[in-house]
Amino acid sequence: EVQLVESGGGLVQAGNSLRLSCAASGFTFDEYAIAWFRQAPGKKREGISYSTKRITYYSESLKGRFTTSRDSAKYMVYLQINNLKPEDTAVYYCAGVEALDSIVGLSMLWPQRKMDYWGKGTLVTVSS
Repeated sequence: EVQLVESGGGLVQAGNSLRLSCAASGFTFDEYAIAWFRQAPGKKREGISYSTKRITYYSESLKGRFTTSRDSAKYMVYLQINNLKPEDTAVYYCAGVEALDSIVGLSMLWPQRKMDYWGKGTLVTVSS
């Protein structure tokens, strides 16, 4: 059974940092891209990052405070968020899709890829 389980969310003060984790199981990790998305109340889901074993892409609008890392041995993907702001309040999801690095324009188009698997999300609330 494929599973993606996010953890690490919670209530944090603005200016602090947080590391979210995504634990993957049930599929061959290195053959999949893992993406991070978030959805704030009343807003559309937003892509944050997309990582394969070779490369990581970030949303241009969010680049800078967000860092994604992968641990292939542990089947884990992490999202480090620095200098948290109240507008970062959202449910954060990780999602998996077969890594197809040959897709033209992938660096910009990855948020539009149809993900095969989704986690249930972890809530991050940032207080001012």
